[in-house]
Amino acid sequence: MSIDHIFPKNYGKKRMMKIITALNLPGVVKVAGGKVREIFEMGDRLLIVATDRISAFDVVLPSGIPHKGLVLTQLSKYWFEFLGVKNHMISTRFEDLPKSLAYHRDDLEGRFMIVKKLEMVPVECVVRGYLAGSGFKDYQRAGAVCGVTLPAGLKMAEKLPEPIFTPAAKATSGHDENISFRQMADRVGADLAGKLRDLSVDIYRRAADHARERGVIIADTKFEFGLDNGEIILADEVLTPDSSRYWPEKLYRAGESPPSFDKQFVRDYLAELDWDRTPPAPELPGRIVQGISERYIECHRRLVGKAPQA
Repeated sequence: MSIDHIFPKNYGKKRMMKIITALNLPGVVKVAGGKVREIFEMGDRLLIVATDRISAFDVVLPSGIPHKGLVLTQLSKYWFEFLGVKNHMISTRFEDLPKSLAYHRDDLEGRFMIVKKLEMVPVECVVRGYLAGSGFKDYQRAGAVCGVTLPAGLKMAEKLPEPIFTPAAKATSGHDENISFRQMADRVGADLAGKLRDLSVDIYRRAADHARERGVIIADTKFEFGLDNGEIILADEVLTPDSSRYWPEKLYRAGESPPSFDKQFVRDYLAELDWDRTPPAPELPGRIVQGISERYIECHRRLVGKAPQA
């Protein structure tokens, strides 16, 4: 079943805007650059800017996606505020940036966060509520996902009896490595591991219930946490189409690979090409760029009630 009919007609063509794929700011030191984000030093704080870059199979693609950085930032802000969990966000107000950045308003507005500096926990906290992606492949092979045994006979994309916690060790490059909860406890300590597991599952449950009321399924997601004087703080992005698997509820069928509001649309296109998944990645055609942009915007619109604002 097609997802295409759910988007406003020609939305992407009407609202095309400047695409940000690289960013340097005068007088502000860049301390890191990831697949999507640029991170700048601000004393006891950090400035995180979400670009419009997109990655697939751990490779950054050469094509930027209109509005993507806006969606990642503004949807994260929405969830931070909704969840009420202690988090690293301090401000998204342009007026709180150094005056030296006034000239860069068009590059920054709507896509940045000023955040607390934290001691980051070197484990991604993954929660799965449905059987999809690599989890389904694990289940077919071993009847378990990342060491968590599941009932027999589950179908592709089927809702799990209960959400499961499947952590991953963060990699400095390439793909993160799935690890067991015991391995996580060995790395960060049993007490912290247990607290992060329980908090992650609780956040997922509340977010999934909220999204379902808006006609959206959160199949799985990953969280990152940091410590501030020993206190657990939710960090990075949260519940975005980059870090989560989002499905439109009306088009969901257990046993089928559902259409999505996340970057699976791009992965599916690339999987059809003669590309070995190593750099350089191929350019995306216009229809794919517009299609993924529309999916991200629609995800934001359904959850927040409006499109992201520049």
